[in-house]
Amino acid sequence: MMPERKTQPSIQPLDKINIQHPEKIVMPNGIPVYVINSGEQDVIRMDIVFKGGSWQQAYKLQALFTNRMLREGTEKYSAGEIAEKLDYYGAWLELSSSLEYAYITLYSLIKYLPQTLEILESIVKEPVFPEKELSTLLKANLQQFLINSTRVDFIAHRNLLSSLFGDQNPCARLVNEKDYEKVNREMLCEFYRSSYHYKNCSIYLSGKVTESTKSLIENSFGKDKFGNGNNQISTIDYPISTIKSKRIFTECKDALQSAVKLGEFSIPRQHPDYLKLRVLITLFGGYFGSRLMSNIREDKGYTYGISAGLFFYPGTGLLTISTETANEYVDSLINEVYREIDVLQTTRVSEKELSIVKNYMIGEMSRSYESSLGLADAWIFIHTSGLDNCFFDDSLKAVKETTPTDLLDLACKYLDKENLKEVIAGKNLS
Repeated sequence: MMPERKTQPSIQPLDKINIQHPEKIVMPNGIPVYVINSGEQDVIRMDIVFKGGSWQQAYKLQALFTNRMLREGTEKYSAGEIAEKLDYYGAWLELSSSLEYAYITLYSLIKYLPQTLEILESIVKEPVFPEKELSTLLKANLQQFLINSTRVDFIAHRNLLSSLFGDQNPCARLVNEKDYEKVNREMLCEFYRSSYHYKNCSIYLSGKVTESTKSLIENSFGKDKFGNGNNQISTIDYPISTIKSKRIFTECKDALQSAVKLGEFSIPRQHPDYLKLRVLITLFGGYFGSRLMSNIREDKGYTYGISAGLFFYPGTGLLTISTETANEYVDSLINEVYREIDVLQTTRVSEKELSIVKNYMIGEMSRSYESSLGLADAWIFIHTSGLDNCFFDDSLKAVKETTPTDLLDLACKYLDKENLKEVIAGKNLS
């Protein structure tokens, strides 16, 4: 019997996203370990998370380079030996830091986990921050910073944060070339001592996690009270000082295009309106078929791409709209953004359009949580954001229950044209 190919299969609604919850173990020294055992391949991912980002630093770049220098030499291994050994065992090490946290992530074959854990333990517990490697790393990062500083998108992003937060807030304490010259070894050692210790740490294991794997982790990180646990990270409240000017322009004489950033304060993730506001922002500018893309890219041809999104900082959130356009289209493009906001605040979205957005968002949720390694990212996000374990279920429920009336109300409440900063970096044609 030939398959019937003319009738489109019906779309089946998704009632629930089955998210595997991690098993929580507390090791003898008090470090919590979150285990997501769902992999079929003989691979393990281990994330070590320390609360120690730029929000906690005393000097610019202190948190960033403390994290990046961990792999540049320890009491047991040189930087070259670390790189050579990890490569030999087929392992991969990632180091990253954010506003509030530092992350050390190891991907390893299970059969070589004892060897790779030995290297990781040395990196975490006994880095030496060698002067020569620090100098090399600083020079490389400074060159990249100088290149980025010529890009209009980079300039506009910095100016948006500065205009909203003010220069006394870590969110907008902007780095300049001289700050790289001030970074020194003692500065990094100081931040390491205050942040990288057993009382300021949590671990996430994902992939094919066996009892043997758990024992190896406990032997390496769960028994001794490493670091100076007497140093406690305190929560600091910094002032926010928003400038009064609505438009902030930076002249870039040789720019072929202008970067345009519109931004204003929004709500944090914990706010009861947040999950439904995500639906509105997705429809507005959060995917390829959004209102902004359909109008400003497809219809007007002002840009190759434009997006709107919600971004989060301690205690607050930002709504931002980002794009690049030809210098002569800047004002016309901004006017179209405001026109789309007017439409959302006066006209209900059709059920058909809302259904497309809902299906897109639910599909993205499903894809994000389908692998054990993706689940690790999801649970790290939940815990570092201070969200409840029911966040995933609540997200699906909010998407499914959002109505056109909800979107109209949310647009009137949170899309405020008067408070949107207009930040532009490009050529002045006036």
